[in-house]
Amino acid sequence: MSAVTAAETAAVAQAAAAPLAAALEVLSFKLGNEEYGIDILKVQEIRGYEQPTRIANSPAFVKGVVNLRGVIVPIVDMRVRFGLDDVQYNSFTVVIILNVANRTVGMVVDSVSDVLELEAGQIKPAPEFNGAVDASFITGLGTVKSGDAERMLILMDIERLMKSPEMGLIDNAG
Repeated sequence: MSAVTAAETAAVAQAAAAPLAAALEVLSFKLGNEEYGIDILKVQEIRGYEQPTRIANSPAFVKGVVNLRGVIVPIVDMRVRFGLDDVQYNSFTVVIILNVANRTVGMVVDSVSDVLELEAGQIKPAPEFNGAVDASFITGLGTVKSGDAERMLILMDIERLMKSPEMGLIDNAG
């Protein structure tokens, strides 16, 4: 009888923890008119934009490198990477320093909005694009209520994007 009680207790505890495990904490940021979200656990810090040192023969979206407390960090401009027009740098432009695949990488975004907790019910699956758009790094769409309005976040698997061969930032052999 006590074994059943222990199993029931474990099942109740697991069921109570399930909604917490389904919640996702994301950092939201803007690129152009769109708002994106990435797992907050991948974010090391947020810094103001400073002109990086350019590296010869690097892709246009790799703006260069910066020295961050003795670590050389490649800086990727996400507006250029996603082919957005009118790339401007202003007082809102920030660099999100990420830890992905045991590497430190910086990504330039227009601005950072919030840290949000999304419940499972607020996350919808990513739409299928039939190869017209590479959506392999999009994990879903999150909906967030702002007053009477609802805004949508494009949820990204930032590690998958940064590890992709076209980025050329992280060696996938290891």
